[in-house]
Amino acid sequence: MHDAETTPHAQEVDQKVAEWRMPTRLSGLVFRAKMGVFQARRLAIDLAPLPGKFRPARLKPAPAAAYPVQIAASRTALFSDTYAGEHLYQLGKVHNLRRAARDLDGLILTPGAVFSFWRQVGPTTRAKGYAIGRMLQEGCLSPATGGGLCQLSSALYDAALQAGLTIVERHAHSRIVPGSTAARLGRDATIAWNYVDLRFASPDTPLRLGVALTRDELVVTFHARQGVMAPPKEDPALFTAHPEVIPFGAARSCATCEETDCHLHEAPAPPRRVRTAFLVDEAWPEFAAHVAASRADHDLIAQPFDPRLGKGRGRWRETGFGLALHAAPEALWRSAQIRRLGASGPARRRAELEGAGPIARALARRLPPDIERVTVAQSLLPFLWREGALGGRPFDVMMTRLPMATLHARLDAAFAAHPDRPSLADFRAPAWLVEAETEALAAADRLLTPHLEIAKLFRGRARRLAWQTAKPSAAAPRVPGRIFFPGPTAARKGAFEVRAAARALGLEVVLAGSELEGEGFWNGVRTLPAAPGFGGACLILQPAVVEDQPRALLAALAAGLPAVATAACGLAPAPGLTLVPAGDTAALIEALAPHTL
Repeated sequence: MHDAETTPHAQEVDQKVAEWRMPTRLSGLVFRAKMGVFQARRLAIDLAPLPGKFRPARLKPAPAAAYPVQIAASRTALFSDTYAGEHLYQLGKVHNLRRAARDLDGLILTPGAVFSFWRQVGPTTRAKGYAIGRMLQEGCLSPATGGGLCQLSSALYDAALQAGLTIVERHAHSRIVPGSTAARLGRDATIAWNYVDLRFASPDTPLRLGVALTRDELVVTFHARQGVMAPPKEDPALFTAHPEVIPFGAARSCATCEETDCHLHEAPAPPRRVRTAFLVDEAWPEFAAHVAASRADHDLIAQPFDPRLGKGRGRWRETGFGLALHAAPEALWRSAQIRRLGASGPARRRAELEGAGPIARALARRLPPDIERVTVAQSLLPFLWREGALGGRPFDVMMTRLPMATLHARLDAAFAAHPDRPSLADFRAPAWLVEAETEALAAADRLLTPHLEIAKLFRGRARRLAWQTAKPSAAAPRVPGRIFFPGPTAARKGAFEVRAAARALGLEVVLAGSELEGEGFWNGVRTLPAAPGFGGACLILQPAVVEDQPRALLAALAAGLPAVATAACGLAPAPGLTLVPAGDTAALIEALAPHTL
C-alpha cells in the first residue's frame, strides 16, 4: 500500500505493481527458457579466450592475523521475515548462508584480481548441502534450492562499496524483498546462477574477506594489512540492470499473496516446534541426565559411534530422539590414533584434541536446516565454530574441562614456578584452536558443567549440574599412614606435592594412574599397586593443578573415605573433604597429618 499523496517515483512503482501478472505454467516455461539462454551466454563469455577479466580467478584463503585492520563491515539481520508461515524458509535461507560462508570466509582479494560470487560459490545444489529457501522469480518469492543467498550478495556489495572497491558487475532486484533494507536503499545485489553475478576488484591493495554468522546477524567484512583505503568508487553505468531486472514494487510469497488459484500456491505451513540438536562426545553421566531431561521426541542426537554396534564410553543412548546421526569412520580413526599412542602424554592429548575435528565437521554438514538450537560437547565446539555450524543458532556448551586459554595460562604459571617439571609445558593446543574456542564460549548462551571451578568462570551464564556418584563399593580395612593417589603420576595432577608429603610424613602411596614422570620418580616412597577398596588407604589425595573428572574423589567420599584435594578438582566444600591450595606442599602436609597418624 502507498499513501494517496505519492511522489512521481512512487506513482511509477504503483503502476509497475499494477502490471504484475499471476504466474502461469506457460510463463514459467518461458522464464526458464530465457534463463537457459542467459546461462549459456554467460558460460560462453567466461570461457572465451579473452583477457582474464572475463574469467575471474578462484581466490584462495589466508589466515586473519596478517590482515588486522578492518576497513568495511556490513551487518544484516538473519531472520528478516517474522511471518510464521515463512519461518521454515527463513531457516533454509540461514542454512544456505552458513554453507556459502564456508566458501567465502578468509578469501584474499589481490590487486587486480576480480571477485566473482559464482566463481567462488558454484552451483547451489542439494548435493553440496544447500537447502530450500526463497528465490525471486516472476515477481514472486518461490521455493528454490539455495534460495536466500541474495542477502549475502547484497552484504558483499555494501561492504565492497564501503571499502572503495571497483564494482565490475552488479544487478538490482526486480522487486523489493520484504525485510531487505538494502533493496529499499538501492544498495542490493541480486544473483542467479550463473548469469546474474556480483563482481568487484581491489585496485591497489590486498584485502581479506570475512563472512560469518552470529546468532542473529550476517556479518561481512573487509580487512587490510594497513591503512584506510580511498572513498568508494561507484560507476553509475554499472547500475544498469539486466534486461529482465528492473527494480520496482514489493515481492510476494504464498504467505502474503491471496492468489490461491495460482499453480504455485502453497498450503499454509503447519505449526512447528523448535528443534534442538545435541552434538555429544564424552558420555558423562551428568550430561546424560541433563540431555534426557531436556530433549523432546522431535530432537536430534549426533554422536561419534552408533550405540547399536557396541558399547563404549563415547556411546550415548538414543532412545526418545527423532533422529540420530553418527560419524563412525572419523571416530574410528581417532580411536585408532589414541590406542596407537598408548599411555597419556603430549602425543596422546594432541590426538584426543585434534581428532575431534573430523568428527565435528562430519556431524555439522549433516545437520538439517530446521535445527534452531544446539547443545554441543566442548571437544567439538571449536571445530563447529570454525565450520560456521553454530551461526544463526543459540547454543549451550557441555564443559568437560577448563577453557584452553585458561588452562594454558595456569600451566604456564605453574611451569614458571617449577621449571624443573617439564611435563607442565609438554603440550599446548594450536593457537587457532584456542582462539576458536574462546570466541565460541563468548557467544554461547549457557555453559553446562558439574565442575564448580569451571562454573565460576562463567557467572551468570553457567548452569551447574549435580555430580553423579555411583553406588559406593565396600572399602577395605584402612591402614594408618597409607594414602590413595588416583594419579596419573604427572606434575599437573600434583604428583610432586604428593611425593614431598609422603617423604615428609613417611606415608605409603597407593598408585592408581599411569607413570608419566619417568623411572625412579617415587624413590624414597613406598608405593603399592591399586587394589579394590582403595587399597586399604585411610585417605584419598588429589592436589591437582588441573583436574577434569574427580571420579575417584567422588567415589571415595561416597564410601566415607576422607579426601584432600584442590579447588581445581571442581568439588564444592563437603563433609570429609579438605581443600588446599594447589602447589602448596606445607598446607598439604598440614591437612594430611591428622588423618595419617
